[in-house]
Amino acid sequence: MLSTDQVQALAPDAAAFQAAQRLKAVHHWVHLGRNEAALWGECRGSAAQPYQVKVDVSNLVSACTCPSRKLPCKHALGLMLLAAEAPDQLTDTSPPDWVSDWLAKRTVRPSAKTETSTTERVSRQKDAERRAARRQALAETGLETLETWLHDLLRHGLAFAQNAPPSFWREQTARLVDAQLPGAARLVRELSELPGRQEDWPERFLLGMARLHLLIRAWRRLETLPPASQADVRALLGWSIRQDELHAGSGLTDDWLVTAQTLEEDETGLRTRTTWLWSRASRQAAKLLHFAFKHQPFEPGLLPGSAVRAEAVYYPSAVPVRAILHHPQPVAAFLPAGWPNTEAMLEACAEALGANPWLEALPVVLEGVIPIRQGENWLVVDADQAILPLSRRFASGWALLALSGGHSLTLFGLWDGASLHPMAAWHEGRYVHLEGSR
Repeated sequence: MLSTDQVQALAPDAAAFQAAQRLKAVHHWVHLGRNEAALWGECRGSAAQPYQVKVDVSNLVSACTCPSRKLPCKHALGLMLLAAEAPDQLTDTSPPDWVSDWLAKRTVRPSAKTETSTTERVSRQKDAERRAARRQALAETGLETLETWLHDLLRHGLAFAQNAPPSFWREQTARLVDAQLPGAARLVRELSELPGRQEDWPERFLLGMARLHLLIRAWRRLETLPPASQADVRALLGWSIRQDELHAGSGLTDDWLVTAQTLEEDETGLRTRTTWLWSRASRQAAKLLHFAFKHQPFEPGLLPGSAVRAEAVYYPSAVPVRAILHHPQPVAAFLPAGWPNTEAMLEACAEALGANPWLEALPVVLEGVIPIRQGENWLVVDADQAILPLSRRFASGWALLALSGGHSLTLFGLWDGASLHPMAAWHEGRYVHLEGSR
């Protein structure tokens, strides 16, 4: 099975891979297909006829009718990205003649081709190593530039940040994208959205700058960090894990309650479905991510409020949350058991933040809390009278209050270090999804 990292390693340069990222959207393609021997599709381009693109899956050699001199071209890379990230979109299984003929020519003189294939594999391995070294060098340069930019920003002060022109943020984001650091670019983009947005934006802004600075320092001493922390740093910068490695790993088998589900869409039309799970025995969270473009249907998912028996295989992390699910089988839904009070929850979150200081929010289940309104703010109070603020973005406060009827309930939500954003609630055994959950 292809992975995004494998496709990126095949790209002749960063520009080709960036162009391929745009072409992985299914609306660029017609007659998409795959079988055990090849991938194929016709990509709409500037020519009158679509470009015919094919990939030999045995060795990832590709061919395209476009005039590009780059190998692989952006169309072949885009097809491979589509196969890696949305394989269900390649629905045809019978290759057209132009694919079959190409494959047949490639299988002539098998002994000679075996030698060539061995040579090609060695050559590709060396090329992949060179590309990895080049990406490492790009990352070093990009993070050095980011460090200088952060120092300049700190020297100019918060007033400058509040009045900086859009180009100030856009240019730095573009430099990080060019350095193949999309994760760092996202953090800068999020930083640019903070000034003046909320009353406490200076604190949040300085925290964001500190996290970026810590990320730079962590990268420079990456080899001294534990493997799980190395994985966190790489993931945050934009490295992705090979899917075959993830599928081969061992996981956590338990009963999993589907606590919440959200849908988001970015400016490109990419939709993300996030499904949150909570385990019965181990009391751990798992986050499942699925993607679709514009009006494409998602693959069948899990229903919020239901439960399954399954193995969750986590992505490497000092605080594992994102996972994939193996062999889910329906079981009876259950009431999730979490932290009995606010103090225990905050201690656990502080420990997690110490292990991974770049965590933006932690999934939590908090038992025995009552929602209350104080002025314009929503809070929850536990049996020890400890108060926890709810997120200002939470818009279902009145619904939560009506559900509780002044009595305690169990909440699932995301804790960002300052406030809790509830996504689901249980009262007297009844599950209720809240705003932001489907």
